[in-house]
Amino acid sequence: MIQHPLISLTEDKTLLGSIAEEYGTPLYIYSGNRIKNNIDRISTALNKHLRKNQIYFAVKANSNPHLISFMRSIYPDLGCDCSSPGELFVSNKTGIPSEKCLYTGNYESSDDLRVALGSGCHINLDDIQSFRRLSKIQVPEEISFRVNPGFGSGRFKEITTGGEKAKFGIPKEKIVEAYELAIAHGVRSFGLHCFTGSGVLDENYFTELIRAVLEISTKVEMSCKITLEYISIGGGYGIPYKDEDKILDIDRVFENIAREFYSVYNKEECPVFCIEPGKYLVGDAGILLARVTGVKESYKNFIGLDAGMETLMRPVLYGAYHRMYKVGEPKATTSLIADITGRICENTDRLAVDRPFPTVAEGDLVAIMDTGAYGFSMAHQFNTRPRPGEILLEGSKASLIRKRETIEDIFNGCDV
Repeated sequence: MIQHPLISLTEDKTLLGSIAEEYGTPLYIYSGNRIKNNIDRISTALNKHLRKNQIYFAVKANSNPHLISFMRSIYPDLGCDCSSPGELFVSNKTGIPSEKCLYTGNYESSDDLRVALGSGCHINLDDIQSFRRLSKIQVPEEISFRVNPGFGSGRFKEITTGGEKAKFGIPKEKIVEAYELAIAHGVRSFGLHCFTGSGVLDENYFTELIRAVLEISTKVEMSCKITLEYISIGGGYGIPYKDEDKILDIDRVFENIAREFYSVYNKEECPVFCIEPGKYLVGDAGILLARVTGVKESYKNFIGLDAGMETLMRPVLYGAYHRMYKVGEPKATTSLIADITGRICENTDRLAVDRPFPTVAEGDLVAIMDTGAYGFSMAHQFNTRPRPGEILLEGSKASLIRKRETIEDIFNGCDV
């Protein structure tokens, strides 16, 4: 059985209690030590097996500029994977240069493309028509295309981004056409991108993926008589969300990938191998700290929190499971079965359904685990609930990295 890496933090009722008193709840707390461990683990494995590489942090996972700056202080070569003009903005705000940013949009507007062009970042296009829109603005010297290899994998079907039902990427049967079009317009430098799903814990899947990508890259290079400058297989490196989940052996993932990669490319003259982890770097480093607002015995039991679907969207969006602990007693014996809910006026507002949980009372603190990725970044203001604050915790030192939103803040743009 896996013990959560931050279980000792949830045992510290004094520390979390004092943070809650000072900054209020609900509150996102990120462990700096855990983020550092995650970056060290993946960068060590990558540099060990693939000499020419680039790590792009997937900004969509968590766009707090303080966290990105913190990660860059640990790994100075860090780049950013961006999927919107806002994510390009925050990447540059942290001091990451545009040449270390990869922009992968989908169904981009002309305004989106102008921002990407103006930034000087690497542009990765999701569709042949995207290149046609781009070429009307300006033809770049370099371009990358995202290929859909015809299959994908993800923890949920909603986060599977490859295959016949995915909205992403150019079908592999049409990928050569995309490069031929770019060449005809004068593009002279190229990359290839493929990202097929998130939260994968099967190391063998990445071997299957790189084999498919290499088959496609070889076809593109031979058909178009070009040499790819970089190849990205995106993110998707999963973390355990349940005690029974296995831990992804990231060293073996890249060892297997390197074996396949160097069977096709020469080690000295190969394309740069790129990855785009998000969840793997920050997911299990985040805790959503919430306070019990009510305990209700109805046709079933309910534990009400001051955090709901507006604070953490993943459970409602695709049935995601998050471990939850009573602060100060994370290993307490469960004494009831309850739905854990928030204050939102929707019956779907459930962070957990039929969850075994210890006895709690109003005012108790609850730690919702593995919320560092797609937690705050998906938070919203439904029911006119302001979004929570964010804290970076280094040892026992808590630093406010985003102020709690106020009701007045929500309406700042309405004074017209």
